[in-house]
Amino acid sequence: MTLRILFGIHAILTFAAGVVLVVAPSAIPGMVGIHIEPGAYLLCYLLAAAEFGVSALSWGARSVTDVRALRVIVIAFIVLHSASGLLEIYAFACGLTRAIWGNIALRVIAVALFTYYGLCTALIDHDRIQR
Repeated sequence: MTLRILFGIHAILTFAAGVVLVVAPSAIPGMVGIHIEPGAYLLCYLLAAAEFGVSALSWGARSVTDVRALRVIVIAFIVLHSASGLLEIYAFACGLTRAIWGNIALRVIAVALFTYYGLCTALIDHDRIQR
């Protein structure tokens, strides 16, 4: 795997999540036992908009070659997934069902992949190029 491939996979997955949040707003929250009334679908639509934005950034990042720019993008994704995972743990502690642990595991995997391919490997490759 490369960072370019990781960005592509991330773009596709976040876009798909956005589509689901628009087409079936209660589906994703329902998977973890959260019932959302139709009057609150705006929250899902706003989250979908954020997913589309992250997807576009991730897709566009596939062609970025500037190491500093890539580092900023990767760190933003690490922060996004770390914060989301920690907030999901907090939600679990406040009574959310244990079904959320699957999503938390995906966040941990995303953080690990972006850290490895985006920070560790990219920095090593950049140092090699500079020499």
